[in-house]
Amino acid sequence: MKLFSKEQIYEGDKLTTERQKIASTDLMERAGTQIFNWMHMRMQGAQVPIHVFCGIGNNGGDGLVLARHLITHGYNVITYIVNCSDKRSKDFLINYDRIKNVTKKWPEMLACKTDFNDIVIGVDDIIVDAVFGIGLNRPPNEWVQQLFQKFKASKAFTLAIDVPSGLYTDRVVEDENAVVHANYTLSFQSPKLVFFLPETAKYTVQWEVLDIGIDRDYLKETETEAELISKHEVLPLYKSRDKFAHKGDFGHVLILGGSYGKIGAVNLASRAALSSGAGLVTAYTPKCGYHSLQASIPEVMVITDENETHISNIKLNKEPTVIGVGVGLGTATETATTFETFLKQNKTPLVIDADGLNLLSENKGLLKLLPEETILTPHPKELERLVGKWSDDFEKLKKVKAFSKKYKLIVLIKGAHSITVFKDKYYINTTGNPGMATAGSGDVLTGIISGLVAQTYEPLSATIFGVYLHGKAADIALEDYGYQSLIASHMIEAIGDAYIDLFKQPEQPQQEAEPNQQEQQ
Repeated sequence: MKLFSKEQIYEGDKLTTERQKIASTDLMERAGTQIFNWMHMRMQGAQVPIHVFCGIGNNGGDGLVLARHLITHGYNVITYIVNCSDKRSKDFLINYDRIKNVTKKWPEMLACKTDFNDIVIGVDDIIVDAVFGIGLNRPPNEWVQQLFQKFKASKAFTLAIDVPSGLYTDRVVEDENAVVHANYTLSFQSPKLVFFLPETAKYTVQWEVLDIGIDRDYLKETETEAELISKHEVLPLYKSRDKFAHKGDFGHVLILGGSYGKIGAVNLASRAALSSGAGLVTAYTPKCGYHSLQASIPEVMVITDENETHISNIKLNKEPTVIGVGVGLGTATETATTFETFLKQNKTPLVIDADGLNLLSENKGLLKLLPEETILTPHPKELERLVGKWSDDFEKLKKVKAFSKKYKLIVLIKGAHSITVFKDKYYINTTGNPGMATAGSGDVLTGIISGLVAQTYEPLSATIFGVYLHGKAADIALEDYGYQSLIASHMIEAIGDAYIDLFKQPEQPQQEAEPNQQEQQ
């Protein structure tokens, strides 16, 4: 799913009115009607007090359309106008006149000096936030901020229209008290990037996209900087298997890593590579890893370094399809030296994680030795050591994009919504859960991505698909283990189920039997 910038949304609105030969107020009517339909389907006429707070721009106009439809359908609606300026949009004024024609109780004007005691919101009420939209470019004034805090203090269910008021779409906010904390956001046509970044995602617990009929050609043809990755996006990446295929058709993964006390990382990555579909997997470790790997994973071949405790001299007698390097590797001086020698000679595609990334950070000249489209999978601290510190999530994305373009690398920013960065695009993952914050989770991901590259997936596709499968496997395993007890091995065990889930159809709601059928039963 494409994530459109606010500039692209404005352009889409403009083109839609031109191509469909409608007025901007008609598009606003569509938007407000879609919000009403969403609420009406869930409330079915329930007489819960609904407080609709409207600004005086187009977001407020959407709120007025919604309030008008709620009123004409008999809902208990109190409409407020947050009237802190004399700059009202044309479409707002049109819909302000329209709502006055359907109710004797006109919207209550809040002059930004109103005593909050006059606004009574119960804990079981509903707040609709239609104060500010995506066009906001400065912090709300102090009175409006206090109003937002009143919303929060009421503990009423808060529904934001398009975006929580006070939240910018292209930068972080300076003061969290200046933003509405929404329980749910109904976003027009596509979600917003800020719904998925650590510093801004907290302002809406859940979100949903409403289709307001933006021109289909525009949506299809417009390239976006960010794309949201779900089952719909990864299913076309999946490669089916030929009946007469053999293991050689699915590549050979070499997992290069391990040191004394950290052989488990190689174990996890190797098992994950096998479970993701690699035809062959070989582990290259210090001698101390030989017996445990041979005993615990009979399907994996093992090559050992001449050193007992750490890798000191990388010598490969096999030509793998891809090498996953870094898991449990350590940063011993001998390891760093042989790692540099290896990179100078290597032409095989790489997936680099953990201490492989730390060795690159310690000697950034090595970055120039990496094959194009090498995949890096850093956690936040590893990323910081690679690209430097950042002030906020938006600067982080810019830094990683510049880094990716400079060295022609694929960089995976791991997190709640892991983001794959390559060239000018961000690919934001939707699977996964907090149970994945556990030892070895990253080793499993290295194995999965390496296994996909071995199966001839393009590096970018392997990263996007691998992150999705990794998160989906964890989501499936979560059902049995819960957040606290989920461990990396459980994710490996569920990779097969994650593949199967790609082809599951959504469950259809069961229809109630007719009365005569119930009697027969």
